[in-house]
Amino acid sequence: MPAGRRHGPRRRRGRGFGPGRALREGAGAFRRDGSAVSGLREGTVARIGRQAGPAEGDRTWSADPYSHALRTGQGPLFLRRADGWLLPLDVERWCAEADGVDLEVLRRCEGAVLDVGCGPGRLVAALGRQGRRVLGVDVSAVAVDRTRRLGGPALRRSVFERLPGEGRWGTVLLIDGNVGIGGDVAALLDRMAQLLAPGGLLVVETVPELDLDERVRVHVTDARGATGVTFPWARLGTPALLRYAERAGWCAVEQWTAGGRSFTALRLQSPSDASHTGRSPATQSV
Repeated sequence: MPAGRRHGPRRRRGRGFGPGRALREGAGAFRRDGSAVSGLREGTVARIGRQAGPAEGDRTWSADPYSHALRTGQGPLFLRRADGWLLPLDVERWCAEADGVDLEVLRRCEGAVLDVGCGPGRLVAALGRQGRRVLGVDVSAVAVDRTRRLGGPALRRSVFERLPGEGRWGTVLLIDGNVGIGGDVAALLDRMAQLLAPGGLLVVETVPELDLDERVRVHVTDARGATGVTFPWARLGTPALLRYAERAGWCAVEQWTAGGRSFTALRLQSPSDASHTGRSPATQSV
């Protein structure tokens, strides 16, 4: 996964969490390989911390045991901290079809959708079947290949590299713990602001029921003890996400829980909204 600015670890124990059609308008048009068909204007991407391209991805999420787990669609698979603590990863759910909780997320999407860290592509494929305009991006070659085999357009690239349709996406998704990409939440939120169209929606999955703000270095491992290299990661509960969001000028428009998972929808505040930050977002449980 892409790397951002590094912070010292702040360790707190908490519960684990799990991390179509071509686009023809709005954010542009794409083939399954994510390459542009026509009409794209790609702006210059500001450097946010240290960028991570596919080569670095090969040393983390594209290396065994992660690639092996995606090929087989089976775990167990974990993120392992330096102190030995293991965070289970929901490989079977990621490799299955989108479930009811996922579909509730997708129902809230607006316009063209960018799925950051799309993994094996269940959300991209589901949006494609709905006739939605969507693109998945991931640094893992195996994840991108699996997404394309499901019929979804996907691009092998770091979110911190230049992407198609910058500044024109209606919705960006950070699901399955992908708010942890790079271990720098502030940098990642800044990057999301560059990708979204004005008034666009950012949907983030957080660690449920905890005020958790953890930035650590981890590596992927499996039950056999196979390991990848160490990389920075973050884990965030909803209260911590809202603190980062407020500092960066985002406003929470909805919070909900479903199936033991927790989500927050954010929009960047316009100057006219800045005086209304006291409004509470809608909150619901499913």
